[in-house]
Amino acid sequence: MPPTEPTYDVAIIGAGPVGATLAALLAAEGVAAAIVDSAPLPPMELPAFDGRCYAIALASQRILARAGIWDRLPEPPCAIEHIRIADGRPGERPSPLSLHFDGDEVGEDAFGWMVEARALRVALNARLPSLPSLSVHAPATATVTRDESGATLVLSDGTRLRARLVVAAEGRGSPLRRQAGIRVSTIDYGCTGLVGAIAHELPHNNTALEKFLPNGPFAQLPINGTPEHPNASAIVWSDRTPIAQKVLAMDDAGYGREIARRLGDHLGAVRPIGRRWSYPLSALHAHRYTATRLALVGDAAHGIHPIAGQGLNLGFRDVGALATLIATAHHAGEDPGSPELLARYQAMRRPDALMMLGATHALERLFGNDFAPVRIARRLGIAAVGRVPALKRFFIRRAMGTA
Repeated sequence: MPPTEPTYDVAIIGAGPVGATLAALLAAEGVAAAIVDSAPLPPMELPAFDGRCYAIALASQRILARAGIWDRLPEPPCAIEHIRIADGRPGERPSPLSLHFDGDEVGEDAFGWMVEARALRVALNARLPSLPSLSVHAPATATVTRDESGATLVLSDGTRLRARLVVAAEGRGSPLRRQAGIRVSTIDYGCTGLVGAIAHELPHNNTALEKFLPNGPFAQLPINGTPEHPNASAIVWSDRTPIAQKVLAMDDAGYGREIARRLGDHLGAVRPIGRRWSYPLSALHAHRYTATRLALVGDAAHGIHPIAGQGLNLGFRDVGALATLIATAHHAGEDPGSPELLARYQAMRRPDALMMLGATHALERLFGNDFAPVRIARRLGIAAVGRVPALKRFFIRRAMGTA
């Protein structure tokens, strides 16, 4: 190996929330790591509100805290203290057979927190340069070659790096996954997800609503207000793509009416704020999470329906598992890219992701159905969960990521 090539334990390709958090966790443990991303990652002031938010489960919050990211958020996140689940139709009041979750039922103050995407990006960008064990290469792209001894990265500026393990955190279209010949299974739901924010007349009281509608779920998630909009929430809903396209083309007044039809009147008058975002809904699962000197994390390994709001949290659980394995190997003087370590990582993470993918797919099929007997059965099922404390606690723990 030429002495001019810096050598790292781990090289991470992709500095989104999942990849950047993994880099921060590893570097905090003294693991020599490099991270490469095609976008610049400068320290920055908080940009303007754009309506995008993340639901961060309790387990994910603990990972972000370990990585030194949580305390760098430029604004306090909004706690989700209560969750209400209901079945209904647009323009109708929710069924009285609903389900309520409260954090104090499991001894926690909150199920999770709503964090604006812009705030998390600022915290990540502030944390990464402060870590002496981490080398940041952004903006840059990398050509990666792997063999049994390690990986060589040639960056777009000509820099060459060596690493004992490469982590693909580039998202669903992962070039590293394709290069490794790892096949994926996909499901196209024929729906579009709509994301944004609303201002509303009445306070949300830190309560999130998940409302199951015939064409897809609608979620209202509490966020912190501003002097201009003291009461505000994020919204995420899915609908059949032709309907979603019509809604996205409406003016603010029409768009607000469509939101109100789905939300109901418990928050009073509503109006959209910030930008509108949309994306096609699909599920994806890699047949393997590893290859020679390669590990997949986050959306490079799996993508699920947003019906339970667990996609990013699933990626953070990948990060927590992989970082623990690598740090343990590092402190023991062992190889962080060994086949044995990678096999342990896959065994830890693949069953959880498969179960979550299966559960969200089943929920989408069950609740995206307006057949009367099915509708009655699922409403009775929702009510039954609320009457069985052990079952209710199980669902709460799954939502928090602590099961």
